[in-house]
Amino acid sequence: MLFLMVGYTAVAQQVLPLYPDSVPGSIVKLSKEEEPTLTLYVPIKEKATGTAVLVIPGGAYGFLAFEEEGIAIGKAFAEKGIAAFVLKYRLPKKETMRDKSFGPLMDAQQAMKVIRSNATNWNVNPAKVGAIGYSAGGHLASTLGTHFSKSYILNKDNISLRPDFMILVYPVISMNDQLTHMGSKINLLGMEPSKEKVALFSNELQVSKDTPPTYLTHCGDDQVVDVNNSIVFYQALQKNGVDAELHLFPKGNHGFTQRLPVSEWMEPMLGFLKREGF
Repeated sequence: MLFLMVGYTAVAQQVLPLYPDSVPGSIVKLSKEEEPTLTLYVPIKEKATGTAVLVIPGGAYGFLAFEEEGIAIGKAFAEKGIAAFVLKYRLPKKETMRDKSFGPLMDAQQAMKVIRSNATNWNVNPAKVGAIGYSAGGHLASTLGTHFSKSYILNKDNISLRPDFMILVYPVISMNDQLTHMGSKINLLGMEPSKEKVALFSNELQVSKDTPPTYLTHCGDDQVVDVNNSIVFYQALQKNGVDAELHLFPKGNHGFTQRLPVSEWMEPMLGFLKREGF
């Protein structure tokens, strides 16, 4: 375990394999580079708030923006006393998976299970574990937050896989052709997915009253992921009586949080978490 200083907060950094044994759904042995992991940024006990966040980077399900939408985000949350767990999830590949569309969700569910299973060790309140996702990582986070009633991993202790809150940043939400980011859709579902599979992974259609409270942010001029992804998800949350907050900016395009000072994008998120009791 490596200890480092993030701002003025002592944080323990550790990289853990996501699965202790075999990786579910795999049809080949994964290389070390392909194996899913969690990178931990855990504040020391004196600084810990008890809240934790699973950080899910984007990359259109074709690569991972691991530094800018993973490590940088994890460090920023840890500096605020929020334990951060950066997920390196498997990219969907038919060559390595029985059903590539479920591989990333398996890894996200496993990450939630690992965090809650080790909550005491990491000074985390298991009732205050959320997920933040960027772009296609926002799709995976919203999938985690709308598909938690079915476990796609071994979960013999029946640990809750539902995030307690979601933060979705310029997220892909829908697999509907009129809204989706086509590269993400093709990478996740293939060239000719069934109508059933498209509907299953169009997360605006999967919202229920049990979907976690959600903070969304997006830019109106996003040229990569249509801003209406965030809008339709917000509308679905409202329709189901779920607490939701939507921040839209007129300009900034895709990836805007990477170009802003941390305080500008983070303070509104922290305000939402505070209002929601996290």
